[in-house]
This record gives sequence, C-alpha cells and structure tokens, in this order.
Amino acid sequence: MFKALIAKIADEFERRRIPYMIIGGQAVLLYGEPRLTNDIDITLGLGVEEFARISAAVEALDLTVQVKDAESFVKETMVLPVQDAPSGIRVDLVFSFTPYERNAVENAVLVKWGQTTVRFASLEDLVIHKIVAGRARDIEDVRTVLMKNPTFNRDYIRKWLVEFDQALDGGCLRLFDSIVSDL
Repeated sequence: MFKALIAKIADEFERRRIPYMIIGGQAVLLYGEPRLTNDIDITLGLGVEEFARISAAVEALDLTVQVKDAESFVKETMVLPVQDAPSGIRVDLVFSFTPYERNAVENAVLVKWGQTTVRFASLEDLVIHKIVAGRARDIEDVRTVLMKNPTFNRDYIRKWLVEFDQALDGGCLRLFDSIVSDL
C-alpha cells in the first residue's frame, strides 16, 4: 500500500514539477532497518505561497485534507495533513521555508521504485532532520541509519547542525557527536 501511494504521489509531483523529497520513516526504511511506520512524510521544495499549487495536486491525487481551514493551518504549521481514503494512510506535506530545506530537496536521491523514480532525502539530510526533531524514535533511527551506512558525510551534517544550533539555541551538534562516538 505504501509503495503504491508513494509512486502515485511521485508521479503526480513530477508531472506538476513540484520539488519534493520523502523523509521520515519511509526514508529510514530505505537506509536503515525495517520498522513500523504508519504515515508518509514529504518535504516540499515550495513555501506556503504555493499552497494553491499543492492543493491542486492533492485534489488530483484524490487525497483528503485532514483539517478544516487548510490554508490557515498551513500558514501556521507549515504542514498540510492529508489522507489516502482507500488505504487510510496519512501523508504530511511539509512546506519549506529555509535555505537548508531547499538545499536538501535539491540534494534528494533518486530511487527506482517499480516503474517510478522517487526522490528520497539523502542519508545525511535524513540524519539532520531526525537530529533536529530529537524525539527518542528519531535518535534511534539515526543510530540505525549511521551504523548501516558508515561512509556518511560527517562534514555536511556538522555544517548544517551548527547552523541549526545557532538558530535554535540547541544541542543538535552535541547530540550528533554523542551518537557518532557510540558507533
């Protein structure tokens, strides 16, 4: 079900020239170990000013918007939650607004997915997303992905985590370094 829905979305986004990348649990499955995930997270290479364009794609895909005033919700949260009614799968469409997000979408890895090519976050950008999110599940995902892929680009990850730390007053780089030191 997930694979077919991802392919359907990828085809529609490519047809409409909507830049995107698959992130979250679906990307972890690509780089890490099989794990249970009940949704699809997609970062769009578009800001909220392109809401109408995404709304048209959602309609063409026959996805159901999960909030009442979608445009206001997106302006507030940067996320458009939708659902595929036949499968019940939720899809979170995340609008981008930072140079990092736009860069990550441009760096997406093309993966052959049946007859379709799907854009997934690079391993490094997946790690950055997961570190910034910082939930226990995300940290475990980072450990798994890095253990399975030891040739990752540490400098790229560290560069962006330094920027996030400056913007968020956070400990993203410290968290990443502690994970790497445990590998």
